[in-house]
Amino acid sequence: MLSTQDAYQDIRDAIRGLVAQLPADYFRKVDEEKAYPEQFVDALTKAGWLAALVPQEFGGSGLGLAEASVIMEEINRCGGNAGACHGQMYNMNTLLRHGSDAQKRAYMPKIATGELRLQSMAVTEPTTGTDTTKVKTTAVRKGDRYVVNGQKVFISRVQHSELMILLARTTPLDKVARKSDGMSIFIVDIRDAIEQGMTVRPIANMVNHETNELFFDNLEIPAENLIGQEGKGFKYLLDGLNAERTLIAAECIGDAHWFIEKVTKYANERIVFDRPIGRNQGVQFPIARAWVNLQAADLMRFKAASLFDAAQPCGAEANMAKLLAADASWEAANACLQFHGGFGFAHEYDVERKFRETRLYQVAPISTNMILSYVAEHVLGLPRSF
Repeated sequence: MLSTQDAYQDIRDAIRGLVAQLPADYFRKVDEEKAYPEQFVDALTKAGWLAALVPQEFGGSGLGLAEASVIMEEINRCGGNAGACHGQMYNMNTLLRHGSDAQKRAYMPKIATGELRLQSMAVTEPTTGTDTTKVKTTAVRKGDRYVVNGQKVFISRVQHSELMILLARTTPLDKVARKSDGMSIFIVDIRDAIEQGMTVRPIANMVNHETNELFFDNLEIPAENLIGQEGKGFKYLLDGLNAERTLIAAECIGDAHWFIEKVTKYANERIVFDRPIGRNQGVQFPIARAWVNLQAADLMRFKAASLFDAAQPCGAEANMAKLLAADASWEAANACLQFHGGFGFAHEYDVERKFRETRLYQVAPISTNMILSYVAEHVLGLPRSF
């Protein structure tokens, strides 16, 4: 039986080859300039990698989430940051699984070619955070249109996307039997929205990750842009979120590989007190522990992906994969920075950049504590804590 490394080696080699065509300091300079990696994302798009999950009938590769996760993993393992484009992978699942035939025919072929980018999903709000059922953004049906009012925060890649998935409440919370009812999902043309009633305000942050506040002031969306049935949006959203968490787990796995490979090489070469620092157990053990935890996270990532691809429930597995992988990458990041000493803080080593990038995933897109609460309630049957 092939190992996961062998089974996807062609994909790994192709992504590594694509990254190798960039200047060695490409990702460092993008970070320093607080820029978007246009050259890299364009290359991924032209090579068809961002259309991996698009069915062949719409011009994509028709691959599964497992293959898509390997693409994301290898970007980070090569020193890049897949956060610049990973939304293109997971956002389309809401459209693919719940959109109408007309919607899929209208959008998916253009997403496959890169003519349209579906990089953004607008869910989080300033006063609700991960308590999604309490979203205050509303969409009120008026004739053949919905009128949207409200605010979103920490919405990624709006400035580098043509399309966005939007969650809004279409039935007031006090009018529904369950608080997860009454929310709907829409596909929004960002360019039209900016012209008609959506304001985008960038949020500066410690990572070069394009994120924004959005303000909706009587934004009109055609009723035909509703995905699926009105009021069922929260259920539809979960498909996208399970894909998101599995893909981000893969990115953290790529980060962990990068840190472990970097620090292992350095520990073998760095001589202090006439011996390589890697001979000391105080250096060996944290690196070895990170490697062990990385392997466990890798297995859970592929389990989550296989369940998703089989259209089976995978919420627990996707969440656990994200937690295990984020913890493994953060553990590896700390060891890498610590054992590089002062050099770990120097830009030219890239350690401090990757350290900042992987730290994000202790918080986003769902914090580790929220995952533990999910497992306690939905897997172990403990009382709901909030």
